[in-house]
Amino acid sequence: MPGRPTVEAMSDRPVLEPTAAHPITITPTAGRVTVRVGGRVVAESDRALSLAEATIPVVQYLPLEDVDASVLRESATQSYCPYKGDASYYSVEVDGRRIDDLIWTYREPYDAVGDIAGLVAFWASRGAQVTVD
Repeated sequence: MPGRPTVEAMSDRPVLEPTAAHPITITPTAGRVTVRVGGRVVAESDRALSLAEATIPVVQYLPLEDVDASVLRESATQSYCPYKGDASYYSVEVDGRRIDDLIWTYREPYDAVGDIAGLVAFWASRGAQVTVD
């Protein structure tokens, strides 16, 4: 895939595949996902995917189109996951309050988790309330 770093180009960073010891599964979410920030609905989706990774709580990944674009602020923050690849972030601004890096996305994830390409997830620990109905 063009633009994707090769393993050789990233030799300083590990690239790991899911295993029985560290499983990752991605399945369609059964139900509607609603995300609230400060009581305001900022995202709703019937097209979310549930990503279960090892012992980490399940994370809901939603299409970016299902997020209220008026609250999104692009961030320069980036991070790296050896199982998923490079992540980019968005901050969210609601009612004059900005929450930095509340949303992350893997625009070009590794093949093992390719289904989450371009989808976004929200940090519950930073103030996003994610519910599945």
